[in-house]
Amino acid sequence: MLDVSVSSPLHRQLQGCSLYLIGMMASGKSSTGRLLARRLGYRFADTDTVIEQVTGESIPRLFEQIGEPGFRALETQVLRAISQHHSLVVATGGGVVVQPENWGILRQGIIVWLNIDRDQLLMRLDADNTRRPLLQTANPATALDTILEARLSLYSEADLQITIGAENLNEVADQILKCLSKQFRSLRDLTLLQTTAR
Repeated sequence: MLDVSVSSPLHRQLQGCSLYLIGMMASGKSSTGRLLARRLGYRFADTDTVIEQVTGESIPRLFEQIGEPGFRALETQVLRAISQHHSLVVATGGGVVVQPENWGILRQGIIVWLNIDRDQLLMRLDADNTRRPLLQTANPATALDTILEARLSLYSEADLQITIGAENLNEVADQILKCLSKQFRSLRDLTLLQTTAR
């Protein structure tokens, strides 16, 4: 297991830059985010949890009260407020990518897409009793496929893509940390190359 402590080179290289986890509902953003924050010595924030705390309402209830457009506007406000802080791992809602203005906020940090296999996603959703407003239809699997198709190109704009199958949380966190380390090594090598070429 890759062990990253607060004094690690990766922690220093991040220099307080926040990580934003994006991906479909049930892809593990919240659980992975908490573990990742602990491993990095960062704080953790979940946009859905903050929305529920601020409004005093559950996400399904908010969808009923103000609809998806109203919820998305609220989500953007919360994301903007969270972005004022540094050294965070932020688990975002699955639909955060559909609002163009959110990308300007997400780009202030490093965007990590947890790309989970569709069949694995369906298994997780079947085992999860969380009420998902966008899946409250006669055929949730078809609704899920429609959402996936609409968002895949947006998710692919992330800085890092982590493909998830049946890995456990520690293994997913390891993948993210290894990809971050590799990215920083590439940037360092590019900087050295540019300096040498001058």
